[in-house]
Amino acid sequence: MSSVVVTGAGSGIGAATCRRLAAQGIDLVIHTGSRHEAADAVAAECSAVRTTVVVGDMALPSTVDALLDAAMALGGAPGEAGGLRGVVANAGFADKTTLAELDDDILERSLRTMVVSVAHLLRKSLPLLALSGQGRFVAVSSFVAHRFTLGASTFPATAAAKAGVEALVKAAAAENAARGVTVNAVAPGYVRKDRANAGALTEEQWKQALLRVPAGRLATPDDIAAPIAFLLSREAAFITGQILHVDGGMTL
Repeated sequence: MSSVVVTGAGSGIGAATCRRLAAQGIDLVIHTGSRHEAADAVAAECSAVRTTVVVGDMALPSTVDALLDAAMALGGAPGEAGGLRGVVANAGFADKTTLAELDDDILERSLRTMVVSVAHLLRKSLPLLALSGQGRFVAVSSFVAHRFTLGASTFPATAAAKAGVEALVKAAAAENAARGVTVNAVAPGYVRKDRANAGALTEEQWKQALLRVPAGRLATPDDIAAPIAFLLSREAAFITGQILHVDGGMTL
């Protein structure tokens, strides 16, 4: 058997990714920062496979260790058929604080939760992924690292963090391609949120956001989970170091 770690999986893109992978028979380590009940509910939806829920702050190396220990316990010993097959680094949040109002604490929170956590996760998981023979690492970035529009929120702290994530992805891809490990990122556009998790925008801002999407609709979490699952698959073995924009044409 093989296992995949999905961080930030209590709802939205992470939860949709878990459901899609479970349908393929892949065992899951389901991470949440604090929403234990939500993660348990996702695990219940994925009951056809073995699951483990891990709760913890991704900025802490101890959380990364717990995730990988859980993955190896599900997937088998290093070097055996199975083991850790993939990692989806999805944990994060959107912060629309303007640059003029941005203080060090707000900026550092974004960098710790996204850039530092992904660096920890890459360093610890890449050797295990190399042992699997088909290792895949997929980070979730965002259009905010690429698109800055007059009159719209620019999310400077989130943009800086996601740009850092993409730089780490490319560096890791270059360093690990010869080991058979692929490292890529998916950059969603505006994604329709779960009802209980409205996100950083007001209802009026969501309406304005929709006007910026050439496809004429917001993405669903499953719209993003589908390319994540593809990048984790054997069919994506020759794709690495890429940022795949899944945004309905926003970054045209």
